[in-house]
Amino acid sequence: MRRREFLRLAVSSILVLVSPVRVLAGRQKAWAMAIDVEKCIANKGCNDCVEACHETHNVPSMPEKRHEIKWIWLQGIEEVLGAQKREDFKEKEVPVMCNHCDNPPCVKVCPTKATWRREDGVVMMDYHRCIGCRYCMAACPYGARSFNFLDPEPYIKNLNMGFPRRTKGVVEKCNFCEERLAKDLLPICVLACKEKALLFGDVNDPESEIGRLLRKKMALSRKGHLGTRPRVFYVF
Repeated sequence: MRRREFLRLAVSSILVLVSPVRVLAGRQKAWAMAIDVEKCIANKGCNDCVEACHETHNVPSMPEKRHEIKWIWLQGIEEVLGAQKREDFKEKEVPVMCNHCDNPPCVKVCPTKATWRREDGVVMMDYHRCIGCRYCMAACPYGARSFNFLDPEPYIKNLNMGFPRRTKGVVEKCNFCEERLAKDLLPICVLACKEKALLFGDVNDPESEIGRLLRKKMALSRKGHLGTRPRVFYVF
């Protein structure tokens, strides 16, 4: 037997042996968010998901737009989905947040590894490692990151002592409520939505509610042509 053939057979044997072990050990979760647009726009002017997120995560309310910090916010469908949107929805607003991309450009440009992607798909931030270079903000095509030009603490209405506060000079963004996921809890924005328009779950599980929804309805993501592969979907 030639050396190349031997190596090929050896590698194949290893894969056959390892694969069942990986299945038995448990499937890797892949967290994603789906926003049912029809349900979301049913309650015009609703801002519950934004308020719940910002209160939970100590997001400051800055008086000037140029200093605004946002984890989740409302934006016109026309801006969010561009030519993909449905014409009858074009003047409506939907929630926007970090897309927790499978191929996040923000991670690639961070010089200190202050932002990274977990195996379950959550794109994280380490506020202590962030040096405020803002390369991640420039790389993000969705405008999903905010920079603390000022000390945020004086602008926090109701301080939540259970979540880390940020300082002047660091970047922050939505974290898919990773601190709640660690406790097997849903993101706070999902719980706050009275219309049940926000759905969160494991898209690697075909029997999950979000998995079934994405198979059943048309689902769009933001700027899919860029190859970032967002994990936030807008369902129609």
